[in-house]
Amino acid sequence: MQNSKSSLTTLTLGAIGVVYGDIGTSVLYTLKEVFGSGHVPFTHDNVYGILSILFWTLTLIVSLKYVVLVLRADNNGEGGLIAMLALASQAVKDKPKLRSVLMMIGIFGTCLFYGDGVITPAISVLSAVEGLEIVSPHFSKGVVPLTVVVLIALFMLQKRGTAGIGKFFGPIMLIWFISIAALGVWNIMQHPTVLRGLSPHYALSFIGNNPGVSFIILGAVVLCVTGAEALYADMGHFGRKPIRLAWFSIAMPALTLCYFGQGALVLENPEAIKNPFYMLAPSWAVLPLVVLATLATVIASQALITGAFSVTKQVIQLGYLPRIQVEHTSVRDMGQIYIPFINWSLCVAIALAVVMFRSSSNLAAAYGIAVTLDMTITSILTFFVLRYGWKYPLWAALAPTLFFFIIDVTFFASNMLKLFDGGWFPLTIGFAVFTVMMTWKRGRDLIYNKLHADGIDLRDFLQMVLLQQPPITRVPGTAVFLTADPKVTPTALLHNLKHNKVLHEQNIFVTIVNHEVPWIGIDKRVQIEALGSDCWSVKINYGFKNDPDVPAALQQLRGRGCEVESMSTSYFLSRDVFVPGDNNSGMALWRQKLFGQMHHNAAGAADFLLLPSNSLVELGSKVEV
Repeated sequence: MQNSKSSLTTLTLGAIGVVYGDIGTSVLYTLKEVFGSGHVPFTHDNVYGILSILFWTLTLIVSLKYVVLVLRADNNGEGGLIAMLALASQAVKDKPKLRSVLMMIGIFGTCLFYGDGVITPAISVLSAVEGLEIVSPHFSKGVVPLTVVVLIALFMLQKRGTAGIGKFFGPIMLIWFISIAALGVWNIMQHPTVLRGLSPHYALSFIGNNPGVSFIILGAVVLCVTGAEALYADMGHFGRKPIRLAWFSIAMPALTLCYFGQGALVLENPEAIKNPFYMLAPSWAVLPLVVLATLATVIASQALITGAFSVTKQVIQLGYLPRIQVEHTSVRDMGQIYIPFINWSLCVAIALAVVMFRSSSNLAAAYGIAVTLDMTITSILTFFVLRYGWKYPLWAALAPTLFFFIIDVTFFASNMLKLFDGGWFPLTIGFAVFTVMMTWKRGRDLIYNKLHADGIDLRDFLQMVLLQQPPITRVPGTAVFLTADPKVTPTALLHNLKHNKVLHEQNIFVTIVNHEVPWIGIDKRVQIEALGSDCWSVKINYGFKNDPDVPAALQQLRGRGCEVESMSTSYFLSRDVFVPGDNNSGMALWRQKLFGQMHHNAAGAADFLLLPSNSLVELGSKVEV
């Protein structure tokens, strides 16, 4: 029992550090942006109304939607949009057209994550560093350069992994939440009537008296739920109970106290609205608070960067991106990975966002569209999981998801008003990534179909080769041929026979099968079928969270009639060269060229499928689509 409590405490502390970094630092800019928009006249009733809207937004979207409802949809313990997509697609697998639409929607939502992933670190770190302007106006010119330096330093550290510094995340964020709660309590004590805003009456009254203004300011109100998707995405790391405990016991109370403390401050001093968070603190504490806020925003950014690595790996596993270099930064935790291309792409995009927008207020105009659209997609997928996966009655599945869908769409519609003020930026990133993913998926399908149509049946080919006279020479050792279709003769085998005129003593034809589940257990990893004459067809099954390792998987063949000795095994991979054909392929010419470049780059990756680079024999053929 004691160990269980200790584990729960540790996981809860970890959840505070990783899961709630983004939403925990949203107090830096949310209230400032709501009143800074110029749409809300400064009156006591309006302050109560805005505070009430913020509190009930946190309650409805974070507490009820994500913490209570969405966290229930775990896919073998895993969460996140990819896990939800897998659950929804499996639930409607007997409806292929609907499944295809859901896959498209879910992948688009995943692409929007990258757009959100650029804006969130930029606005968080920039808003923290802007506290220097409160210390002295002379620091204003250094805010943008210092922000860029902090972010670049963060990305430079990624290759080292988070294992070493990750243990400090929880304690630092716990200090952060205690600090913002204490600042809130101190200011609430100066004006305790501000707590009236906890009543939904003030939110409803404000909306009723100012319907147009209420709709417009939702674009700023949404800032208070920055990072809400992380609640679900990080479930696989911490579990449902620690995430819920961390929210209701630490994060939400601290956020509520801080927002109401800011409200109490501006009621006493309306001038404080220009930066109500930093003005909560006495002058001597502002500089230490800037340092703490910067650390907190860096931790929040770290969690998002790590999430981008994980999502990219999952999307690769599902076949929507080419395989790119993935490095493991921990020998114990396989989930800790580093993807250089994603790391530096994010770094450039985030630095560009800081330099382009130059202030947290300008970045606030860019934030919201991507995240609210993601929230809407989550509500849609949740309905199909409830209705078709868990077999809820129609009314029981529709009632909660429709309620949250209406809220999400309302927030999305409000944020669309910011489209030309900066909202185009994350949307452009999302659409660009979506185009790349769908191009890769479509191109690979075309190549697969072409190879399948023109391919030679493997069993018939082996029978012909083995029965030919004079007999073909068999050389010692094992040849492993990786092939997309287990029934078709790999082009690598054809090239080997054509040029070397030999066949290995043992031949294994390996097909990687990626499934729409997080994990495939070791006991279900390998399937083997004898083809005769020491030839074998092997399927290796992986979930989207598994790490492909073909040599390790083949060691499971021991004792099943097929022995693989690493020192005498050669790996052959058919590296098909894509050649764009005519427009009858179903792809526009520019997409054919894009896919061709991606295909070329993927073929050049030395760690393709994590095969040993010193045993990989590269053979290619041209495929015109």
